[in-house]
Amino acid sequence: MICAIDIPADSDFTLANIPFGIFSTPSNPRPRVGTIVGDTIIDLSTLSLSFPLHPSAPPSIFASPTLAPFAALPKPIRTAVRSALQHILHTTPAASPTASLLPHLHSAAAATLHLPFAIGDYTDFYAGLHHARTVGTLFRGAAAALQPNYLHLPVGYHGRASSVVPSGTQVVRPRGQLPPAPPTWAPTQKLDFELELGCFIAGGNVLGTPVPAGKAADLVFGYVLVNDWSARDVQAWEYVPLGPFTAKSFATTISPWVVMPEALAAARVPAMARPAESAELLPYLREGGEGGAGGVLDVNLTVDINGVPVTKTRGRHVLWSFEQMVAQQTVGGCNLRTGDLLASGTISGEGAGEAGCLLEATRNGERAVKLGGGEERMWIEDGDEVEIRGWWGEGDGRVGFGECRGVVVPCRRWRWSRGGRGL
Repeated sequence: MICAIDIPADSDFTLANIPFGIFSTPSNPRPRVGTIVGDTIIDLSTLSLSFPLHPSAPPSIFASPTLAPFAALPKPIRTAVRSALQHILHTTPAASPTASLLPHLHSAAAATLHLPFAIGDYTDFYAGLHHARTVGTLFRGAAAALQPNYLHLPVGYHGRASSVVPSGTQVVRPRGQLPPAPPTWAPTQKLDFELELGCFIAGGNVLGTPVPAGKAADLVFGYVLVNDWSARDVQAWEYVPLGPFTAKSFATTISPWVVMPEALAAARVPAMARPAESAELLPYLREGGEGGAGGVLDVNLTVDINGVPVTKTRGRHVLWSFEQMVAQQTVGGCNLRTGDLLASGTISGEGAGEAGCLLEATRNGERAVKLGGGEERMWIEDGDEVEIRGWWGEGDGRVGFGECRGVVVPCRRWRWSRGGRGL
């Protein structure tokens, strides 16, 4: 497609993408809905006044400080809005509408990006089979690497929505109880990243009404990158018997632009082949029903530490799709709501350089990852910047997420007073 807006080569934000997000500008600090093409944000709160996008999508929806009103619209309307934007932005050089678009355009470099939703609930799953096997082997041996339930359902835990932050937010090193017993209270010495994909929910379901995987696609609003930062030493001490707690609740970074399912339709592939020892899936987890195509996103995924590539893998290395995660989340009658976030869990490949976290790459601190120039890492250090990227396709057809980036800063100063109160 030819676009009225210049798009740099290898941009994540081509006309094939058209993601949605929340932004503000120095001239108008009010957060509102936009999309992005190249390095230019299009203000949909003003564009929709001049270019009506759909009869059921009034401009007031795009003046909202979150994507919730837009995401709550029926999927056909959301799809039509995206198509209308592609049509408006698609032109030929001889008939460029740039002049009429100018009042609605903003430099991405000068804008502030916000969380796309006021996230009500956040569930982190454990869908990466290679990750689960590698970590299980590290701690339990190869024969017991996978827990008995792993091949039968998408394993997950309830994360902390309040500490989900947009890309670029500083990550404060957490303190916690460190093993062995009796524990010490100190800054984590094993700070790690986790390479994940995320899915935002649209519409939701009624309390007490499960949604089978075959009908779950309509509840998927769109996708983001996720870094679920982890304090491995704290996690090892506290996770028994109820699972992760403070070791994974201090920060979760997401990419701020939400990529629509239609933009990544060509990236869908079947989930990983199920191991021979796995039984047939229960009916509610079977895909391919009337509600969607199923499958997983085979996007390119990379992780850099301080600009040095440390991981390169693909999104296909998961055993469960987001539709199956929706089905598992709701099977007991739990109600999902617009803006809820589901994350895949760590995605790793089998080969060298494909580990989705340092726990795997260093074998829990046994071997360092080389960064060049004599630098190496067992774990993330203060001042380190971790950046996750993801995309599908090339050239005019490239569809990417933009950056998912965070810089680690030292933990806040803290001391105990004689009365036992923190100061």
